[in-house]
Amino acid sequence: MKTSTLFTIKVEDAYRKISYDPLTKEGMVFLEKDHQQTISEQIVITEIPAPPFKEQKRAEYVLGRLKELGLEDCRMDSEGNVFGIRRGTGNGPKIFVTAHLDTVFPEGTDTTVKEKDGILYAPGIVDDTSGLAELLSVIRAFKETGIKTVGDIIFGGTVGEEGLGDLRGVRAFFNAHDDIDGFISLDGPEISQICYKGTGSFRYKVAYQGPGGHSFGAFGQPSANHALSRAAAGIADIETPDNPKTTFTVGEIHGGTSVNAIAEEAFMYVDLRSNEPEELLKLEKRFLEIVQKSVEDENARWNSDQMTVKLEKIGDRPAGSQPDDAVIVQVTCAATEAMGITPKLSGPGSTDSNVPISLGIPSITLGKGGKTGGTHTLGEWFDPAGSYVGPQRAFLVILGLVGAEAVNEPLLAKRSQSV
Repeated sequence: MKTSTLFTIKVEDAYRKISYDPLTKEGMVFLEKDHQQTISEQIVITEIPAPPFKEQKRAEYVLGRLKELGLEDCRMDSEGNVFGIRRGTGNGPKIFVTAHLDTVFPEGTDTTVKEKDGILYAPGIVDDTSGLAELLSVIRAFKETGIKTVGDIIFGGTVGEEGLGDLRGVRAFFNAHDDIDGFISLDGPEISQICYKGTGSFRYKVAYQGPGGHSFGAFGQPSANHALSRAAAGIADIETPDNPKTTFTVGEIHGGTSVNAIAEEAFMYVDLRSNEPEELLKLEKRFLEIVQKSVEDENARWNSDQMTVKLEKIGDRPAGSQPDDAVIVQVTCAATEAMGITPKLSGPGSTDSNVPISLGIPSITLGKGGKTGGTHTLGEWFDPAGSYVGPQRAFLVILGLVGAEAVNEPLLAKRSQSV
């Protein structure tokens, strides 16, 4: 392994030891041989629907697999997350390795997997079903080799990562666990990618209420559609910085009952994002000012006070960052290079890692193996050729972080020792 500017000599030396260890080699070989089992399991999981807020059937299946693979203290928590623990030899860091259970697709979506020319097609075949399948393969590798890690590893699946789930699963997990020293999310395409920064987002439902009436007979009354349109136009004219990247969109608009009626009700969903918490708050302040002014202007136009607006914050994903040379980033880069893959530090993302990053817990989101396309569409597809490199990399990253008895000390410090 050549020295890289992305990691220190200490990390490089640890990965030299890890790579030469016979049990590590055995695990890497097993993961390649386990490829077909991993893909078969991915297909099974894909065909268990997991629409937003209705992940229980898939969660129960994954929980059963965690138990069968010999993890201890397997459970489903009150939020619907499932997890179990593989204990280390003692006094090492404790990490949580996860993939999310939910998909973006609504209840009733046909998730039957179809194969054509070696490519698998189905809604949710990738995001994040491939992460769940990789996670189970990694657990099998630890079971097969019997490697004794120094630190504890919690493996599991989280709910509520997508859409209006608002990271509710990972939030609940960290609200209930204050002893986690590191976090790995298996999510996202491209095996070389390492996401270690979180894009924050606020999401709002903005609902207007007015008197309504006939378009001709009641003309002169304020319109909910018109008030909403004033706000949407104002939002569209907001200027945001390129760096840190800060964005907005009016994602959905609903309102009115008929072409010849003054709209009594209208609402829209708005998404605000930034890579920096301060810019996100500035954007939110401007957005709220525009919404309030839209009501005032619509009432003033018709000399009325009957137009009102109700705002509901339906999403709050925290932003967060870590140094480029954070230990967890160095470890992941070293593990990636150990496989002959050039690591790529990606820009901030919106994943389960946002929550622990915002809490100061070392966290990464790892791109998975295989080629993918059509994510979040009914035409989502997955090319499984060589995708075993995903669980192989996760396996190496975990070994570096928690350490292996008689091979390497944990590179990740316990938080109680690093403060």
